[in-house]
Amino acid sequence: MGLNRYPQGYPQVGVDRATHRFQSLTRCSFIWLYLKDIYILIKDKEKKIKENKSNTYKSVIVLSILILTTMPVNAAKAVNQSDLLKLYAHSRIINYEQFKCFDALITKESNWRVDAKNASHYGIGQMRNLNYKKLDGFTQVDWSIRYITKRYGSMCNAWRFFKAKGYH
Repeated sequence: MGLNRYPQGYPQVGVDRATHRFQSLTRCSFIWLYLKDIYILIKDKEKKIKENKSNTYKSVIVLSILILTTMPVNAAKAVNQSDLLKLYAHSRIINYEQFKCFDALITKESNWRVDAKNASHYGIGQMRNLNYKKLDGFTQVDWSIRYITKRYGSMCNAWRFFKAKGYH
């Protein structure tokens, strides 16, 4: 009895060494063997597709984790009262150049602190009025804009005066 003989007695064809399957079963005289082999091939392909999908999902997850862990995280800056006061002032002073002058003046005077005090001067605009120190920041902005407009005509005039004299 030879090594390539099968007890079934169907014709022998070349065997694929990797899968140990017949290379072509179309010459086979038994159709049920052919159909069984097709069924096995289909199942193998389905299994490979599942493995590939699984590997793809795993790769995506690993890549996502790597990206998320290596990305620098910038802490969110909280909006503080000075930011809100600047926005409010800019809503009152439409011209951006005038707002920049006002911002520079108030930053130099009080650094946008509502509770700032310098001897007998109070608040954002560093005014002497005792009622001014009791006002909220938004009203202090309004009073400062009104005072500067009446005394200097514009925010930039007040800023130029401040740079020249050291006060306004």
